[in-house]
Amino acid sequence: MSVPRLEWTGGTVAHDAAWLSGSGALPPRRVEAVDDTVRADDAFRLACEGVGLLWRGDFQNARQLLTALARRLDKRAARSRLPDDMPMRERFNRYRLGQAHRARILGMVLIPLDAAQAIPLRRAPDVRAALHHALGLPVGNAVVPLRELQGMVGAYEWHRKGVPVAALGGATIHPDFGVFSPIRGEYLDLVARAPLPVGGPAFDIGTGTGVLAAVLARRGVPTIIASDLSPRALACARANVERLGLTGQVAVREADLFPPGRAALAVCNPPWLPGKASSALEQAVYDSDSRMLRGFLDGLVGHLLPGGEGWLILSDLAEHLGLRSRGQLLGMIEAAGLAVIERLDTRPRHGKTFDANDPLHAARLQETTSLWRLGAARP
Repeated sequence: MSVPRLEWTGGTVAHDAAWLSGSGALPPRRVEAVDDTVRADDAFRLACEGVGLLWRGDFQNARQLLTALARRLDKRAARSRLPDDMPMRERFNRYRLGQAHRARILGMVLIPLDAAQAIPLRRAPDVRAALHHALGLPVGNAVVPLRELQGMVGAYEWHRKGVPVAALGGATIHPDFGVFSPIRGEYLDLVARAPLPVGGPAFDIGTGTGVLAAVLARRGVPTIIASDLSPRALACARANVERLGLTGQVAVREADLFPPGRAALAVCNPPWLPGKASSALEQAVYDSDSRMLRGFLDGLVGHLLPGGEGWLILSDLAEHLGLRSRGQLLGMIEAAGLAVIERLDTRPRHGKTFDANDPLHAARLQETTSLWRLGAARP
């Protein structure tokens, strides 16, 4: 696959470089080279006009500029506070638009990379390992948004250190860049305590890091097939399974939802919000037209052994945001020929639940995460 190019003119000289974006953002149409002398207000105006600011000064000053732009965006957001009586669905849509606008503006501060993926700026850190982890091999001289570069460095630290998982006895899962990190432990606790069906293999549909397959393996399920379509997720899951010493129990396979055959248990944790992802990184959060949710439910009966179960792990945040009703979810379950055996609930423990300044705080405060135990409906 060809790498997009970014073109600009410095004086009378034309330049171009590879455009690197882990989120799938398009390169800006205009670029201006700037350095430590640029005023934050001027940089903010240019960024709002869609002009990429190619940094040529001290790297640490580029970070300070990014912080200054974020402060100006925060002030604007504070002045346009959403009315308290605004319907939650409209509030959510406005919130998404605001977040997308913020990402576009902050994505205009650009950092050059040389042919070895090093940053040729004063006081620049060595980020080659993080870039290689996120983007692969160098592609020659390149440009990357600073905000995305910071995200890649953070993702690499998560990958390097690992995420401790209580449901695995404190063992760590090492997420790769672009693969959803299991930092919300409450849904893993549900999988760790739900009663297992008797006999047969298990499927982990959309395995991601492989964490659910690992939890099932540690619970004694002898054979688990973990499936995914994403090459990144497949590589990540295989590495985690091997690191945990579970290759004798867990096989990682490429599949669009279900692998061939039938299982006593099929587990799926689809993206929790119906909607179109605006970037590659949002695909772990948004399920366009509820494709994965519907696909799992509609295919479940045909992939279960007699007496088998499907475990659907889903937050009800979409219901509190007005994006999907409980009746619609139950209708999907019934239309797929399924019946609810039991629902296990837990409350989220992540920081946003307790952040009263979050525009979606009222919805997050009501959120419940559930494990739906599903079986074939009786004729």
